[in-house]
Amino acid sequence: MNFDNTPDRRGTHSVKWDSMESIYGVSADDGIAMWVADMEFQPPACVQDAVKAMHDHGVYGYYGEEGEYRAAIKWWMAERHGWHIDPSWIFTTHGLVNGTAMCVDAYTNVGDGVVLFTPVYHAFARVITAADREVVSCELVNNKGHYEFDFDAYDAQMTGNERMLILCSPHNPGGRVWSKTELQAVAAFAKRHELILVSDEIHHDLTMPGQTHIPMAHIDGITDRLVTMTATTKTFNIAGSHAGNVIIEDPDLRARFAGRMAALGISPNSFGLFMATAAYSPEGAAWVDELRAYLNENRKIFDAGVNAIPGVQSMPLQSTYLAWVDFSGTGMSVEEIQKRVQQGAKIAPNHGASFGQGGDQFLRFNLGTTRAQIKEAVDRLQAAFADLQ
Repeated sequence: MNFDNTPDRRGTHSVKWDSMESIYGVSADDGIAMWVADMEFQPPACVQDAVKAMHDHGVYGYYGEEGEYRAAIKWWMAERHGWHIDPSWIFTTHGLVNGTAMCVDAYTNVGDGVVLFTPVYHAFARVITAADREVVSCELVNNKGHYEFDFDAYDAQMTGNERMLILCSPHNPGGRVWSKTELQAVAAFAKRHELILVSDEIHHDLTMPGQTHIPMAHIDGITDRLVTMTATTKTFNIAGSHAGNVIIEDPDLRARFAGRMAALGISPNSFGLFMATAAYSPEGAAWVDELRAYLNENRKIFDAGVNAIPGVQSMPLQSTYLAWVDFSGTGMSVEEIQKRVQQGAKIAPNHGASFGQGGDQFLRFNLGTTRAQIKEAVDRLQAAFADLQ
């Protein structure tokens, strides 16, 4: 795969490019879109071929007989993550934001608290708030650019009104791959406070060299309260297919989730299922390995460039393609930082405050783009903060 050759997405109804100016004031004509978490790369040929086969057939009806699709998921989880699942544990949702909303709906009631380790993926809080539940923010400890948990502090925060914990593993936006010891501590916290534990593992395939993702399902004694969410969408850059998997081993939890799926009349998108089946294959696996190597080089170039700016520090990235950059050392206001990046460098990043407590002085930059664009972004950022050099 040639990751240096990407199509122009401007004018294609891409939210990342075509909504950039209205949200950030950065024109797509000369700006760089580094906010929405999709990549600039085309998916592997096996996925493209699956879509072409649908086109060639020409009839786009309801998808049925999910055996091949479920078998592909089972194979991928075993092959890539050493996680052996039963196909009957799998529910298909319209992406994992929908999966999160379904979990909130199935396992909590209006007014209940849902715990988040912040800063964290902004859609979690949005969904929780929209469902009239309470966001309970447990702020991660930033230990010299390395996020850690503080369960003594979190225990003290609990009121007994909390019913669910949503974990982002690997972590977005910080890129942490949680260790087995840390995951055990999360599981123990969930047990102590009788919380359903929803583990969003959408970035589990996108680890950096030397890093290994551990499924929460590998932690002993957590099955009776665990819901795991995975998807092909981030891994293979097919987010528009809106297909996610909610995997539930415990039969009681599974029955509650199935009940809400039925009540809301949710059924899968055939495009997403055909694409996912094709992606979860040896050919797809080989493409992912090439992608990870490319993203790792992008990470090195970006980190070296931004870390050379006095007062700016990119958090060491263990997974994802999302750089989490701390500008607090510049002594500048959030408004000044955003002005320099958006108006000066003409780059649109995610604002750190949207990720909740602990994110104010950060910006998140999407590195899932060409090497040339990463270098251009670094040059622009260095120029925008040239007075600090």
